[in-house]
Amino acid sequence: MALGTSGLLATGCQVKDSGRNVVAGKQAFVAKCGSCHVLNRAGTKGVIGPNLDEAFRQARQDGFGSDTFAGIVHKQILYPSKSGTRDPATGRSEGIMRANLVEGKLARDVAEYVARVAGTGGKDTGALANAVPQPAGQGKTARADGGELAIPADPSGQLAYQFGAATSGPGALTISSENEASVPHNIALEGSGVDEKGAVVQGGAVSKISVDVQAGEYTFYCSVPGHREGGMLGKLTVK
Repeated sequence: MALGTSGLLATGCQVKDSGRNVVAGKQAFVAKCGSCHVLNRAGTKGVIGPNLDEAFRQARQDGFGSDTFAGIVHKQILYPSKSGTRDPATGRSEGIMRANLVEGKLARDVAEYVARVAGTGGKDTGALANAVPQPAGQGKTARADGGELAIPADPSGQLAYQFGAATSGPGALTISSENEASVPHNIALEGSGVDEKGAVVQGGAVSKISVDVQAGEYTFYCSVPGHREGGMLGKLTVK
């Protein structure tokens, strides 16, 4: 029998049992699923798919266990809901999870991790606490140089850039955002009459826009549905 959530919290380091590796499960969940789902223990804030803490909280209070939840999550990974609408800008189906987004043993690891932590509150401990580096961008400022400004996406796939703010002088400005993750992102800018969106990219490609900016404040963000709402944005100050 898989170790229950209470056991995981008590030991803080028991991350493997019955062939399940919840550290790998957490890493894959953040990289592949977190852009669409809220899961507080994983630090993910996606809003397109169901809030997993809310989805399982009542059932957990009613006495259902992690084994049951793991089966539900694994089945959803294999056979996701087909309802949703396609976004013409990205070609993605908003609200639809691609079948086999994670596969094989890793899919079961993801299901096990979600089953153990969804709706439990608190924070991951032990090896799980350090399984995925938290985005550090909110405390960092990117600075334009020679009319070029680089604001890369967080490589883990989380809804964050590697900078939470940026500065530039006025005039012509090219903003680029490399995205090493498999989760698609782009760079967009709005404010003071500017409204530009770069191409949606993934896997090491670069999204880029060229704008003319005047003194003032602008918002840079990812325009993929749900990403800005999940916190993937920052402030550009031009002075």
